[in-house]
Amino acid sequence: MASFWEYANPLKFMRTTERIFPFVTWAAVVCFLGGLIWGFFFTPDDYRQGSTVKIFYIHVPSAMMAINIWVMMLVTSLVWIVRRHHVSALAARAAAPVGAVMTLVALFTGAIWGQPMWGTWWAWDPRLTSFLILFLFYLGYMALWAAIDDDDTAADLTSVLCLVGSVFALLSRYAVNFWNQGLHQAASLSLDKEENVADVFWYPALVCIAGFVLLFVALVIIRTNTEIRARRMRALLARERQA
Repeated sequence: MASFWEYANPLKFMRTTERIFPFVTWAAVVCFLGGLIWGFFFTPDDYRQGSTVKIFYIHVPSAMMAINIWVMMLVTSLVWIVRRHHVSALAARAAAPVGAVMTLVALFTGAIWGQPMWGTWWAWDPRLTSFLILFLFYLGYMALWAAIDDDDTAADLTSVLCLVGSVFALLSRYAVNFWNQGLHQAASLSLDKEENVADVFWYPALVCIAGFVLLFVALVIIRTNTEIRARRMRALLARERQA
């Protein structure tokens, strides 16, 4: 654990992540494009949903990432509250726009998928509604960071907001299990073979998920390093004004 907390040092964090960034980026590109090409061009149409089902390769990974990115923000926010490590707060800030985009992609692709299947672009289904609220929390989180000049105060308040928003991240993940009503189906990917999709869809979906995860890691690395540099710049400018 002692070696783990060394990465709370901004300089060490930046040096380490800058070394691994190229490998993560190339792996993300390979998995992302490979999974989508495999899924869209080399898998059969579903016997009921036809080619519409192939939006699954974008919708499911983006929805998973939208929820898990908020969980990552929750963990880093808790680290900030307990340990007061600036890198963790800045990593949460860096992850928020990526999570918001993932949530928006999931909502958009879900509407495209739902219209021919359900006959409507939107329904106030428990899972869809909680997901929309999660997107609003992402927007509120980013707006709160932007509205407060002092970084430490902003980190404190956004951490509290992240704790509250975690309720809706949980609901987005398990709403289908909490309520039997609603149009949204149960989880498409599961460790239970009886509930899981067929292997012909399962394997390219795993590659797509890996691509989305690696893309998120690459984006968070570059955005966190940018946030660290921006914080240093603000600190230097503040010292110059005081001098």
